[in-house]
Amino acid sequence: MPDDTTANAEAAAHDAASAAKRAKAAVTGAVEKGHESLNEAMEMAERNIRDAAKRIDKAVRDGVEQIRAQTAPYRERAGESFDDASKYIVERVKERPVTATLAGLAVGLLLGLVLAASSRSSK
Repeated sequence: MPDDTTANAEAAAHDAASAAKRAKAAVTGAVEKGHESLNEAMEMAERNIRDAAKRIDKAVRDGVEQIRAQTAPYRERAGESFDDASKYIVERVKERPVTATLAGLAVGLLLGLVLAASSRSSK
C-alpha cells in the first residue's frame, strides 16, 4: 500500500504543479491584458488632453483677437487724446515757463506731503 500512497501523492503533486502552472499563466495573461488596457487608457487620455488644449488655445486666441478688434477704436482715440494733451501742455509751458515751473513745484510738494503722511500713518 505504500506504493499506492506514494503514487497518489505523486499524482496529486503533479496535478497541483499543473494547476499552479495554469494559474501562473492565467495571472500572467491577466497582468499583460491589464497593462495593455492601461496603456490604451493612457494614450486615449493623452489624446483627449491634447485635443482639449488645442480647443482652449483656439478659444483664447479668438477671444484675444476679438478684444483687439473691439478695442482698436478706443486705442486710436486714446492715442489722439494723449497727443493733443501733450501738445497743449508744451504750448502752455512755452507761453508761461515760470508759471509752469511753479505749478510743477507745487504739485511735487503736495505729492511729497501726501506720501510722507501716508508713510507715517502706515507705521
